[in-house]
This record gives sequence, structure tokens and C-alpha cells, in this order.
Amino acid sequence: MTELKIIEDRISSVKKYLTTLGNFKKYSRKELEKDIFIKGSVERYLYLVIQETISLAEGVISLKDLRKPSDYGENFEILNENDIISLELSQELIKMVGFRNIIAHDYKKLDFDIVYKVLQNKLKDIEKFIKIIKEL
Repeated sequence: MTELKIIEDRISSVKKYLTTLGNFKKYSRKELEKDIFIKGSVERYLYLVIQETISLAEGVISLKDLRKPSDYGENFEILNENDIISLELSQELIKMVGFRNIIAHDYKKLDFDIVYKVLQNKLKDIEKFIKIIKEL
């Protein structure tokens, strides 16, 4: 599989996860937190969309033969350094990586207020990233 095909597949996956998450936006914070199945689904799909966004960034870095990152967040720093994404978008996506790390490794520290905020307001940063990558 070519690197370009891998990037296209990653974009498709991110869009699929964003669509799924969009279905949960209709619920109030209270409804989401109260229903353990919906809550778990939201948290899992947030993890997946962020992880796939990281993988997409890695694919772009590989395709463009840019320097290798030492951690997930650095992927977005590298894309900013190479004028692929803005500093502001880079910083927002790095915050998403931190959020993903809490979901994956520090689950007990997960603040549902932040989960709800990400669901309602922060997915637009991933959508913006997808648009930029598609235009490359």
C-alpha cells in the first residue's frame, strides 16, 4: 500500500469517527454522563479519532520525509515547523494528544466536563486538520 493510500484511509477513518461522535452531540452533558454505555462510547470514539489523527500526522510526516517525532504531540509541532498547519492548530492538536493520553493511561483522572467540552467544541480542530491535509 502506498503512503498516499494510507493517508487517504486515515482520513476516511477520522471522518467516520467524527460522524459517529456527531451523533452524540445531541445529548446533554447530564444524559451522557448518566448512561454508562453512551458515556463509554463517547470516550472510546474520542480516543479513536485522536489516535487516528495522530496516525494521519505520522503518515504526512513520512510522505514528506520530515524529521521523526519523539512523541505523539511532536507530530503536530513538525507539521507546524514545515508550514503545513498553523501554530494555533498545532497547539490545539497537542492538547488533544494530552487528552487522549489521559483516556488511555490515567482513566481515573478523566474529567467528564473536559470530555463533554471536547465532544461539543474541539472536534472542529480535527475537521480543520483533515481539510488541510486533503488540500495537500
